Amino acid sequence: MSTYVIGDVQGCMTALRRLLDRIAFDRTVDRLWFVGDLVNRGSESLEVLRFVKHLGSAAITVLGNHDLHLLAVWSQVTSVNNKDTLSAVLDAPDANDLLNWLRHCPLAHWEDEYLMIHAGVLPAWTLDKTLSLAKEVEEALQHDHFRSRLPAIYFRNTRSPESYDKRLGMTTNVLTRLRVCTPEGVPDFSFKGPPQQAPLGYLPWFQIPQRATQSVNILFGHWSALGIVTESHIWALDGGCVWGRELVALRLSDHRLYRVSCSSTA
Repeated sequence: MSTYVIGDVQGCMTALRRLLDRIAFDRTVDRLWFVGDLVNRGSESLEVLRFVKHLGSAAITVLGNHDLHLLAVWSQVTSVNNKDTLSAVLDAPDANDLLNWLRHCPLAHWEDEYLMIHAGVLPAWTLDKTLSLAKEVEEALQHDHFRSRLPAIYFRNTRSPESYDKRLGMTTNVLTRLRVCTPEGVPDFSFKGPPQQAPLGYLPWFQIPQRATQSVNILFGHWSALGIVTESHIWALDGGCVWGRELVALRLSDHRLYRVSCSSTA
């Protein structure tokens, strides 16, 4: 029995199938962890959602920014943009089942001494604080009236005077969009380039000195320009599959990496 952590799939079901063949995945004994962004930009988002949902307890996925975008479009909080490839999901006969399943996925998953998130954590956040803040957003998303909370959760800045809504928005943006921040914890959510091009005074979040989670094993994706990183307690797994690079799986038992090449779909 093995657990494999898989980088951002982003609608690339064909590549995912090849990767699962590469690791000889057996759903009766193995488990798959996905670092988020199951959907968008690739052409097979519907197939990916159906596949991961069908795996049941054999799979865990945390929510990424593209997954939240899909939920926001579905809930009419925002509209699709010209780069989105979400129409097949939204038009599917099982769309409601798939997206109700998706909104019940966590923002952070802690198991066997590993924390899996999509993007990053702020320097001052301890493991307990990260999980507690993530739980607040998860409960809001899973509530019967989740659509009333989605504007605060989805948008970077909320005009609501309620501190709870502001906290939901900040938590979500950190966990699903963070790449760089200052040592004081000021994030720059707009930066998407490689680390060496970060704005003056900003560092990759996992390189901030005295970060509260330095001793926590963290698995994440989101940052395709960063590439695959395996450092002490840190595994960055976004291989940029949707951009024609690679899809990666990390076997947790021995930290072996498995890779398949991808053809560009965006």
